[in-house]
Amino acid sequence: MAEPAAPPGEPVPVPAAGPGRLASPGDPIVANTVLPAVRRSTPLETADGLILEGELALPVDRVPVATMVCLHPLPTHGGSMDSHLFRKAAWRLPALAGIAVLRFNSRGTRGSQGRFDGGEAERYDVAAALDLVEAGVDGVPLPEPWLVGWSFGTELVLRYGYQDATVAGGILISPPLKRAGDADLAGWERTGKPLTALVPEYDDYLRPAAARARFAAAAPAAQVVEVEGARHLLVGARHTDRVLNEIAARLAPGSVPLPTTWEPAR
Repeated sequence: MAEPAAPPGEPVPVPAAGPGRLASPGDPIVANTVLPAVRRSTPLETADGLILEGELALPVDRVPVATMVCLHPLPTHGGSMDSHLFRKAAWRLPALAGIAVLRFNSRGTRGSQGRFDGGEAERYDVAAALDLVEAGVDGVPLPEPWLVGWSFGTELVLRYGYQDATVAGGILISPPLKRAGDADLAGWERTGKPLTALVPEYDDYLRPAAARARFAAAAPAAQVVEVEGARHLLVGARHTDRVLNEIAARLAPGSVPLPTTWEPAR
């Protein structure tokens, strides 16, 4: 039986991931598994003069094949760069798929300067992240930036991603389509860049059938993928694994299905 939806418009708090544990060869990959990566604090400076806290996770033994730029859920209701899907992406995808993962806290979130602006001034936060990707870090190139948003973060992807020529594509996790609209979808359609919406079967705001109707404005580039049995927060190992595999399938197709056991390359 389907789970009941939350009342329309009611914000859903986003849980952060718990502490991680470094894996040993042969260990199963579970919720708190941390795989090897080069991880560094990466502050971002916006065009309007703010410093945002961030972290970049890079593969240890290879140049990344693509870059995942994470745009987190609503900060006024618990969303941050540490929201569980993004933290687990940073823990796993550099090692399993060769993907660089850039996470940062948007303005007014935790240690980042400024104040939350409802998705308006956050355009400068998105631009700062893409500037960092374009510049690279310590001579390490950061190729193929994909914007990956979750909930509120999907609104930033939709509104600002298609306007930047460097963006390779967008992935939307649990998109509510509250702040972004048909004009933004049409903007993506004009670019022809791939856009994938991962929509939980029992989402609290936008369910798959309604999502397919809304995203028709961005066809044929847009794709709606139903995440069976999931709700907005995508809590649970099978939902996390599904989302990370869907991301890897687009950024690093040769890496899927992602391994479920840690076996370092020899």
